Amino acid sequence: MPLGITDHYHFILASKSPRRQQLLRDTGLPFRVMEREFDEVCPDNLKGKDMAEYLAKSKALQISKEEINNDEILITADTIVWFKDKVLDKPDGYEEAFEVLKTISGNTHEVITGICLLSRNGMHTFSETTKVTFGILSVEDIKYYIKEYKPYDKAGAYGIQEWIGLVGNSHIDGSYYNVMGLPVHRLLKELSGFIKSKI
Repeated sequence: MPLGITDHYHFILASKSPRRQQLLRDTGLPFRVMEREFDEVCPDNLKGKDMAEYLAKSKALQISKEEINNDEILITADTIVWFKDKVLDKPDGYEEAFEVLKTISGNTHEVITGICLLSRNGMHTFSETTKVTFGILSVEDIKYYIKEYKPYDKAGAYGIQEWIGLVGNSHIDGSYYNVMGLPVHRLLKELSGFIKSKI
């Protein structure tokens, strides 16, 4: 693995997301997956990146340090979609998915991923924000996408890598992979700095 960040440490990705797992796997970084159900309650006063970072840190703190070996670094992440001072959560069924997609149609929203790095000796939390613009989505487009892709496990009710991203997304300002759930370039940079501060 290039970047020289695996000489002293191994990694744990605490995420059930197949997209995050695949993105990290594609970097060549050796890691094991820790799948866990997390309590994702967030204080009402937090907004935007503060919310995403809080959730990522909260996930890390729900894992006992005894589950992390001395030579391991835990990676947790949480992605939110933020629009007009409001978070657009994973939809609870067809109607919510339809309303969320109608909301982002013809508008620009922010996709924010908070990430927490945790070792036996320290913790580091950061976030990455990408602005995503969609053209006008027709009712037929929205119905087709929900029926065929069932985006109920996705913040904002869409996956940028899926059909709706191909036909609806008109502009991205920032990391594309962040919209998929893991800002890989930023993560590797932060991991390198985190490791150097611990050696």
